[in-house]
Amino acid sequence: MRASQVWVPVLGWCASTLASIAVGMVALQPVLRAAAPPPAPDLAARAPQIAGQPAPSLPSALPSATPSGSRSAGPSATGSPRAASPPAAGGAEKTPTVVDGWTVTTSADGTKTYMRSFRVAGGQAVIRMTPGKVTLVSATPNPGYSVDTVQNEPGNLAVQFTEANHYFIIHALWHNNAPFSEVSEVGN
Repeated sequence: MRASQVWVPVLGWCASTLASIAVGMVALQPVLRAAAPPPAPDLAARAPQIAGQPAPSLPSALPSATPSGSRSAGPSATGSPRAASPPAAGGAEKTPTVVDGWTVTTSADGTKTYMRSFRVAGGQAVIRMTPGKVTLVSATPNPGYSVDTVQNEPGNLAVQFTEANHYFIIHALWHNNAPFSEVSEVGN
């Protein structure tokens, strides 16, 4: 009888420990679900196509931008895509120029369109901007990466290439009447 009295407190302690672990796991499930990146949709298949315009093409040999550290300051990307659109009827569109890495074209009505290709180790994205509006043209992840986008307002876009514990974020926004972009790498 004496031996069973010794095990009762130990079994009680074990039961209470298991119960607290179970409650903790249930309580942490919403946090863990929120922290996990959602499955990436196939954005290449959903890339917007404008009627009458060819799909944007990228130069075959873009150097890669591999930012160091967890955040990079200022614009950071490489390469420049071809013109955003073919010349308007009558040749009213001016020759494209490159400003801070963005290929700039001006339409007949004077609206400027900025377009840029970003290449990081996680993939490549092409982004188009007009005053106050940022548009994703295409996003193609490299093998082992997935891609996701967040656009909380028309002039602010983030493209994220993700693999386990490693992210590349391309953040593009219309700021102070000009395009602004930043590339960040988080994790290893």
